Amino acid sequence: MPLKIGITGGIGSGKSTICKVFEILNVPVFGADVHAKRLINSNPKVKESLINLFGDGIYKSDGAIDRKKLANIIFNDDLQLAKINAIIHPIVRNEFTSWFEKQNSTYVIHEAAILFESGFYKMMDYTILVSAPIKKRIEWLSKRDGIDEGLIKQRMTKQWSDAQKRKLATIEIKNNNIDLIIPQVININKQIKEYGKIW
Repeated sequence: MPLKIGITGGIGSGKSTICKVFEILNVPVFGADVHAKRLINSNPKVKESLINLFGDGIYKSDGAIDRKKLANIIFNDDLQLAKINAIIHPIVRNEFTSWFEKQNSTYVIHEAAILFESGFYKMMDYTILVSAPIKKRIEWLSKRDGIDEGLIKQRMTKQWSDAQKRKLATIEIKNNNIDLIIPQVININKQIKEYGKIW
């Protein structure tokens, strides 16, 4: 079976970009957050559970989740966030397991924003932390989402810091405009392909 490599990083760190580089190298990537968003919008059981928790208003008239309302809950109420995670995470894990069993590559990537916070890192063989300077992350998120710096910083406090994640990560990819991203990814890919491990 392939090795399982978990990739995580704070919001705006660039982990999705890193994963695209791995995909260019023909490494299968499972985006846990992408699957979670899909489940929220399409899985009948998930939708029913969220409506029971937050009322019909959590979904818009077209049946899609109201992202602003959901974000307001996620980033302001830890208890409700835990309830949402309890609904979605088990289904995402089952989807990952089913997906993984169909792979025949040397290794696969499991991308998740809260890989460490959720404890899912324990199911990985190795983990990669993607880090980036706070200032760079704020600038990028502000440009992408059009939200102000104060709100971005508030959302960042809901995730573990890089220092906390670094203690559990096997290796770190630095996205800092100094260390080039692609050589770092190529080096990790070479380690796994040639030696079957990351160090």
